[in-house]
Amino acid sequence: MQAQAPQVTFIGLLGVPLVKPGDDLVDIILRGVHASGETLRAGDVIVLAQKIVSKAEGRFVDLADVTPSADAIHYGDIAQKDPRIVELVLRESSEVLRCRPGVIVVAHRLGFVMANAGIDVSNVAETQAERVLLLPENPDRTCAAMRDELRRRTGIEVAVIVIDSIGRAWRNGTVGTAVGVSGIAALLDLRGRPDLHGRTLRATEIGLADEIASGASLIMGQGDEGRPIVLARGVPYDRRAGTAQELIRARELDLFR
Repeated sequence: MQAQAPQVTFIGLLGVPLVKPGDDLVDIILRGVHASGETLRAGDVIVLAQKIVSKAEGRFVDLADVTPSADAIHYGDIAQKDPRIVELVLRESSEVLRCRPGVIVVAHRLGFVMANAGIDVSNVAETQAERVLLLPENPDRTCAAMRDELRRRTGIEVAVIVIDSIGRAWRNGTVGTAVGVSGIAALLDLRGRPDLHGRTLRATEIGLADEIASGASLIMGQGDEGRPIVLARGVPYDRRAGTAQELIRARELDLFR
């Protein structure tokens, strides 16, 4: 009997509405699964775009309420950015690493090194007020809560990942990157396992949550596609508890700081 070829399937859930503060994301997930003709299975991974999580958590800030500090004005002049947005970048960050026209690279309070602290104005509905959207307050905690609630409502054990589009050292372009994880290893340690020739792997660690995030991001798109929730099915490897914090390289090992 021929062995079945391994595969991972990414399904963009249908019927996901525009998310508003206070919306029940678990209910939206379950409705999307049903609208897509699917049912949850043990081992599935639910991947959500950061923006809808931030919107549900009400992480909007009206720029009219922001008074820029001297530092914000200084970095705003260098980056050629609205100093009110720069002020929010500084509030959301623990350290400014680089600044040039168009971008401020910071260490976010969550530990991620990223441009502009992940603050975004794209896909934020226009209102009379100028608003921007911050990252979720605690994405790992949010993922754990959604995973618990999905288990309570369905009896199915799934993993949950929240992703954002983040740039990388060495390479141009952004890729889907995990900023919150629950129910799956974010960093998969293969050290001690054999390779194809029986040699012991000594340095191999896989950013598993980021690999899932990049695959889901292909389905989500970056513009007006309207597919902010993806169901990933068939992800290999044993499950364990995990958080996105596993993916953050220790400062003393970060050769770019």
